[in-house]
Amino acid sequence: MDFESKIVVKHDAPELLEKAFKSPRWKPEMVSLSGNTDCYQPVERKLELTRRCLEVFLKFRNPVGIVTKNALVTRDIDILGELASLNLIVVSISVTSLDGDLIKRMEPRTSAPYKRLETIQTLAGAGIPVTVMVAPVIPGLTDEEIPSILKEAAARGATSATYTILRLPGPVEPLFLDWLERELPERSTRVVNRIRELRGGKLSESRWGKRMKGEGEMARAIKQLFEVNRRKLALDTRKFEFSTGHFRREPEGQLGLFV
Repeated sequence: MDFESKIVVKHDAPELLEKAFKSPRWKPEMVSLSGNTDCYQPVERKLELTRRCLEVFLKFRNPVGIVTKNALVTRDIDILGELASLNLIVVSISVTSLDGDLIKRMEPRTSAPYKRLETIQTLAGAGIPVTVMVAPVIPGLTDEEIPSILKEAAARGATSATYTILRLPGPVEPLFLDWLERELPERSTRVVNRIRELRGGKLSESRWGKRMKGEGEMARAIKQLFEVNRRKLALDTRKFEFSTGHFRREPEGQLGLFV
């Protein structure tokens, strides 16, 4: 059984996206690629579904945001550059840690920290707006790296920054705890206690407005550390606004030219 047969793939995603944009019910707005799944995971190198979707975004001139941990995004710099010229794209590069060994154990099949920083520089150098996402921040493990991550990203051309606290919804919680105990037993107790501290004694939080940032003294300390360094590095001065004024619906075939 090959790797592709073990994963869920929406092979017709580009066609479905085009169908949605052609619908008179579609109102142009920013669409986010990635969320629970990285749109540049390794199989994308073979399938090129993300690239084909980007071609659809450019064709209809609909704004799009990308979140990724992988340097593969630079493969599509030609399309991203055209989208950027119309204010239709922001790429967010997620940097969890600058510790290459930790990332290899914690985020397999993603680019090493130095490659993510190189990706920021490559995209920014091509005129593509880049946000650095310090995500997820793991209290007691990676929160102390916030200043250095922001500094390295800013030096390479990132123009904005954001962060999120580690979330452990549903089945993710036992998987994370098992990984933590297996890979970092000496830090396990500290990390779990810190997470509980900003989750009101729990390990997970589903409430909107609380699940991404946490609450309590620990959450406030992380926020302050982030905000102080973001201001210091001028990563809070540019507010990007996606353009929807360029949106267009392509005619159906050549006959549409004469309508």
